[in-house]
Amino acid sequence: MLGKNKPERIKIRNTWDMRLFNIIGYSLVAVFALACVIPFILVLTGSFTNEKWILTNGYSLILTPKNFSLEGYATIFKSPEKILNAYAVTTFVTVVGTVLSILLVTMTGYVLSRPSFPWRNGVSFYFFFTTLFSGGLVPYYLLCTQYLHFKNHIYALIIPGIFSVWNMIIAKSFMKGIPNELVESAKIDGAGDLRIYFQIMMPLCKPMIATLALFTALGYWNDWYNCMLFISDDTKYNLQYTLQNMLRSAEFITKIAQEQGRTVASVPSESMKLAMTVVAIGPIIALYPFLQKFFVKGITIGSVKG
Repeated sequence: MLGKNKPERIKIRNTWDMRLFNIIGYSLVAVFALACVIPFILVLTGSFTNEKWILTNGYSLILTPKNFSLEGYATIFKSPEKILNAYAVTTFVTVVGTVLSILLVTMTGYVLSRPSFPWRNGVSFYFFFTTLFSGGLVPYYLLCTQYLHFKNHIYALIIPGIFSVWNMIIAKSFMKGIPNELVESAKIDGAGDLRIYFQIMMPLCKPMIATLALFTALGYWNDWYNCMLFISDDTKYNLQYTLQNMLRSAEFITKIAQEQGRTVASVPSESMKLAMTVVAIGPIIALYPFLQKFFVKGITIGSVKG
């Protein structure tokens, strides 16, 4: 009797419709993957392509000895100390800003996700209300320069993006899914809120932290607007603003020469744009493989039974 009640394993037959479904599915995934990869390959090969070839024949996915050139990178790295200094500023701002942002966002989300906090709904609405309205650019600039003294200070690139309400809402929602019994049992054992936050919440929130850290790091790495507003000292320019200034200068020189009908040394503006893209996105792309393993949900399944 016991043997008869055992559940039978369901065997999926490899029929022609299943094979057809797999062929169509894998083909669509392959096409989508190519659509994502080809633009990156085009940017990479274009950065190594001769300027005259680009203007005459357009961009190409294949490099040949005829169109290969390093003039785009040579133009960017004519003053390597400027690029290296911009890299150092951007790296410092990205690392420090991401760490501080994750701490503030997750701490706020932890407090607002706890049922024991009586004003959590009111405080949550206060944070949400700030996403609906803005004071405008002029009051923002006056506040940052006249009262917070952001002008030509490195923290002007860190503090404006240090707290994201959207990231806080994500952290709050994720922490709500963690069983409250874990927190209660830790409090019974004498643990305080800081210990619960660092030793229980943070390890269980690794997927969420990795996702928010990647988004925050991308925001800091690609930021040029705050640098344009608050930084006039070129030794404190970040990478994006430095590359943007170099490109503007090259385009300005070419335009003036064309208007005056003069012959000027050809500036590889097209290949220079693509070389700048490679220089700017290279390090941040390398960050993704280290965070990919954390993009898995369900880490707390089975942590509390009964």
